[in-house]
Amino acid sequence: MPTSTQRVRHILVGLLVVVLIAGSTQARPSGITGDEAEGGTDVAKTGCTCHSGNSIAPDDSVTVLIADVPYHFAPEQAYTLIIEIIGGPEIGGTASGGFSMRVSDGMLSAGAGYEDMVQNGDDAMTLTHTEAGSNPTDRSWTIVWTAPASGGGDVTFWLAGNSVDGDGSPAGDAWNRLSFSLGEGDDSGNTRTIFAGDGDVTPPAAEHGHVDLHHMGAPFRAHWLGLLGFGAVVAVILFCGFFLRYGFSRHYEGRSNLVRLRMKHLRRGDQL
Repeated sequence: MPTSTQRVRHILVGLLVVVLIAGSTQARPSGITGDEAEGGTDVAKTGCTCHSGNSIAPDDSVTVLIADVPYHFAPEQAYTLIIEIIGGPEIGGTASGGFSMRVSDGMLSAGAGYEDMVQNGDDAMTLTHTEAGSNPTDRSWTIVWTAPASGGGDVTFWLAGNSVDGDGSPAGDAWNRLSFSLGEGDDSGNTRTIFAGDGDVTPPAAEHGHVDLHHMGAPFRAHWLGLLGFGAVVAVILFCGFFLRYGFSRHYEGRSNLVRLRMKHLRRGDQL
């Protein structure tokens, strides 16, 4: 039979366990720096399971992307990249989303105008949002990656992003992650967008009731060349029609007498 002291001890231990469990599932609006993550692993690599609701798996309905990524990097060159999260719950409440990023080499920092929204803590190879950066209206952040010195080999990027409704509860939140590698080489200036998710991204609405031809995927010159080609076809059809109508007319002077006689008899209803 447990004594009263033992019962109190059991109750205190139980309360401590509940507090620890509740604390482990709370969001971190100030961002995740360094190796701080659930289970002692890096969130950028494993994902942010505290925002997973009833599932610990990434959700492909949330698209995590990095824009303006070069195909190869030049040593010690600074590259401005854009992180964006698309999909998930409606934006509202005290937070809308967050991210945790890590690179295997080089340095990460906030982009111009985002110094209050992005931080890297004590590790220059990690990056996350600040508390002020947990509620952007577009779930987007601009960052800078400075490439390492020459000869270091390929650089791997890891990124995890969550999309939240800001109600303070993990229910209804979702996350996704991506990883990719960049090799050192000749930087041509061309860039690309790398993303993870189902790609179900709604395009921006047309302004002023129309859509620019360039945004429809048809270059302006090709559009007009198509119209000219159509006009040329119509002109050829009209020419052929006039030629058939008047070129074989009985009024054509070059027609032989035999053909004239044939047409004369046809008009009279006679048969040859």
